[in-house]
Amino acid sequence: MSNPQSRDVKEAIMRCISEEGMTDKQQIYSRVVKELGVPRPTVRRVAGALRNELAAEITELDEKLRRSKEQLEGIS
Repeated sequence: MSNPQSRDVKEAIMRCISEEGMTDKQQIYSRVVKELGVPRPTVRRVAGALRNELAAEITELDEKLRRSKEQLEGIS
């Protein structure tokens, strides 16, 4: 997702979620399509990639948390 259009779509999706509290993906897609004038399939593709990126970040953070807990248990 390195092209400018994908970046703009990703930012618009995140804005809908974080600033406006939207949770319905169809509403988010419609808002982004209307706001940016990009085709809906593009928004769905970028949303899928974003979902995968966020899932990977969550997994990484969860692993770091698990390792930290193990280290703390080893100290006590």
